[in-house]
Amino acid sequence: MAVADRLASARSALAQERHAARILREAGMIPGLRDTALLLRHCGRSGPAGLAATLGAQHGDTPAIIDAHGTLTYRQFGHATNALTNALADRVGGGRPTIAVMVRNSRYTPMAFLASAGIGAKVVLMNTDMGPRQLADVCAREQVGLIIYDDEFTGSLAQLDYSVDRLVAWVDGDAPEDAQTVDAVIRAGSPRAPRFTRRMPDMVILTSGSSGTPKGRSNHGRLKGAASPSLATLAGFFQKIPLRGTDRILLNAPAFHGWGAIVMFSGLLLGSTFVMDRRFDAERSVALAAEHRVTAIIGVPTTLRRLMDLGPERLAAIDHRAIRIIGSGGARLDVPLVERIMTEFGPVLHNLYGATEASFITIATPEDLVAHPETAGSAPIGVSVRILRDGAPVPVGEVGDIYVRSAMVTGTYTNGETKESIDGAMKTGDTGRLDAAGRLFIEGRSDGMIVSGGENVFPEEVELVLANHPAVADVKVAPVDDPEFGQRLRAFVVPRDGATIGLDEIKTYVSNELSRSRMPREVIVVPELPRTATGKVTNATLAELARAYQPIG
Repeated sequence: MAVADRLASARSALAQERHAARILREAGMIPGLRDTALLLRHCGRSGPAGLAATLGAQHGDTPAIIDAHGTLTYRQFGHATNALTNALADRVGGGRPTIAVMVRNSRYTPMAFLASAGIGAKVVLMNTDMGPRQLADVCAREQVGLIIYDDEFTGSLAQLDYSVDRLVAWVDGDAPEDAQTVDAVIRAGSPRAPRFTRRMPDMVILTSGSSGTPKGRSNHGRLKGAASPSLATLAGFFQKIPLRGTDRILLNAPAFHGWGAIVMFSGLLLGSTFVMDRRFDAERSVALAAEHRVTAIIGVPTTLRRLMDLGPERLAAIDHRAIRIIGSGGARLDVPLVERIMTEFGPVLHNLYGATEASFITIATPEDLVAHPETAGSAPIGVSVRILRDGAPVPVGEVGDIYVRSAMVTGTYTNGETKESIDGAMKTGDTGRLDAAGRLFIEGRSDGMIVSGGENVFPEEVELVLANHPAVADVKVAPVDDPEFGQRLRAFVVPRDGATIGLDEIKTYVSNELSRSRMPREVIVVPELPRTATGKVTNATLAELARAYQPIG
């Protein structure tokens, strides 16, 4: 690279950092002199374990978490997390421990995460949907020595090696006689400043595991050639989703997933208040939002759809004027849902497109969604998105493979598998196109494309069409083998209450929107589509439904 080019690159990077600093300052993420002194004192004394104590000193009696156990202030949160950190340090002994956390959203979620990170552990965020075999396989692969879990998941530990230590977080009713609980450990522990550790923590977030054992994405598996960490790495999120310390956030997205974890940690750093409900229930969410006058509702498309299905009369209990942000992530939003949310609450919807291996990629703002309800938004500062076909860029508007480059991209899973990449940009596995304004439009999964009768077909495009049908409450389209066409599409459809759905009606509806090759050749009507906490339907679930219900004629 020529000297002039290097100077231009340096000037561009410096300008980006100045822009990022402005974004973070406006969000309240850059501390003042007092808070900087607190941070230096606590983290200088305890290293990574000093964060919870810093938050406690910064935000004092401001509510941090409101859950079914009541309200926990930041001061109480800091003391409890200190006690848990000290107890974990004594419990795991020397060396670098690996701690798995399998909890639903509650006060125990950030406490377990921060306490484990505070002793320099590798922290594995376990999907709460995992069965015994998946859980045992993941724990063996990641060499887990201790698992912190909610009591309801005791059965999921049935195949876990007996040598793995266990600590129970949330308990409904009385704690099992032979179980040690987080609450008991905190009561017996000391809230003193934790011991300093030089070990930097690592966080492993798992993929959905929709087709097998979930893979793990580690902070230490950065892609070769990826962007270097910078202020822009953090600022991009706040550039698009303007969370603030004054927000009261109803967190319906699971915190073990990247989307929920980003919001939880961002809000805690700001001093926001989180309202958490361990199991999503639409009616209860409305009641919680109304009682605590929340300003932000964070969910996945499934939870947002169930909220909107309550209708305007029941949603009226929520103070619509207080709602600044409705955030969706973890799965694709369909256009009818976008339009329903914005009709009900106004232009407050934000949609995050991301990947376990890359954190956030693009974020659609309300302005984006008003103009183009189907868009996934544009890349925030610090992230670049490219559309390639056979490794070469495609013109604006044309479809190709989506590649992302940022400091958050991981190139290697914890099982040693790697993701395809070009010049530090990772292939996401999705296909899409960019418009002239840099907005991304997702077409489907590149690895989910099928060839039916010689035509390339993406099941997602058929799902989006069927989701618009007035009689359809939920839908999933999947490929199946076909002796004549190679593969064909099978649609699993959940009808709205009181509605009936016929095969000819479905075919006519799809044919008005898509070509003949996109036509689902089987339609199976089911009472519900069991989804994971992030809103996905696993292949195993579809196989069970296909065995239990016959296609309609």
